[in-house]
Amino acid sequence: MSAESAVRHYRSIFISDLHLGTRGCQAELLLDFIRHVECDTLYLVGDIIDGWKLRSGWYWPQAHNDVVQKILRLARKGTEVIYVPGNHDDRIRDFCGVHFGGVVVARDVIHETADGKRYLVVHGDEFDGVVQQAKWLAFLGDWSYRTILMLNTLLNRARRRMGFGYWSLSAYLKVKVKNALHFIENFESAVADEARRRGVDGVICGHIHKAEMRDIDGITYVNDGDWVESCTALVEHADGQLEILEWAKLRSWSVIDRKLAAPATEPLPEPAAA
Repeated sequence: MSAESAVRHYRSIFISDLHLGTRGCQAELLLDFIRHVECDTLYLVGDIIDGWKLRSGWYWPQAHNDVVQKILRLARKGTEVIYVPGNHDDRIRDFCGVHFGGVVVARDVIHETADGKRYLVVHGDEFDGVVQQAKWLAFLGDWSYRTILMLNTLLNRARRRMGFGYWSLSAYLKVKVKNALHFIENFESAVADEARRRGVDGVICGHIHKAEMRDIDGITYVNDGDWVESCTALVEHADGQLEILEWAKLRSWSVIDRKLAAPATEPLPEPAAA
C-alpha cells in the first residue's frame, strides 16, 4: 500500500503545541500526518498559533498557512473540530462558544471515549505557576526555549554532515535539569488533581511538550506532546484505546530534513498492536 493511499481512521485525534508562526514548528511533518489520517473528532489542545512570537515579529510561511487550510477543510467535510486555546494563543479564549468555519472554541471540554471513560481536555497552562503568577518569567522562558531550538537546529546540521542522526538538545536538557523534572512532576500532579476534582477518569493536555501516558493515583494522565520537538499526536481507536503516535519515527523522517517531501511510494507503517 502506498503512502498516498494509506489513510488511517481514528475515532478522535488530539494535537497541541503546533506553535504556528515560529521557525520551530514542524509544519511539513504535521501536513504529512494530516494527509494520512482522518477522524470523527479533532481536538486542538492549545498553542496552535503562537501569538507571543507573532507579536514580536511576523513569520508565516506557506506550510503554516497550509496547516490552517487543511484543518478548516476537515471541518467543512464533517470532522468535528474543537479548539481549546492555550497560553500562546490565549486571545482566542475571548471567543469561547463561537464557531469559526466549523471550528468551535471551548475553554475546556469533557471527552468520552468509545469504552465509556471520561477525560478532561485542557491545554494545561492554568496549572503552571510561572505562567499564572509571573508572566514576564514565562516570556523569558519562551525566548530561552526558542534560542535552544535554534541551537538545536545548528547542532543537528553539524551532526548530519558527520553522518549522525537527529538528536534533540532541548529534550536532553529537560531530562538532565532537576528543576525541569520537578516542574513537570508538579504539573502532572496538579492536572491529575483537577481531573479527580471534576470526577472524570483522566485528563488529556499539552503545554509542557512532553508526550506521556501514565496512571497518577487512579487518574489516567495523558499529554499529547507537541509539533516542535517530538512531533506526536494522541489518537483514540474505535474501541476507545488511546495511543501516542510519534509521527517522525513512524515515518522515518528526521526533523532536520522536514522540508524534504516523503517519497510517494513509501509504505506507511502498520498501527501498533492493541
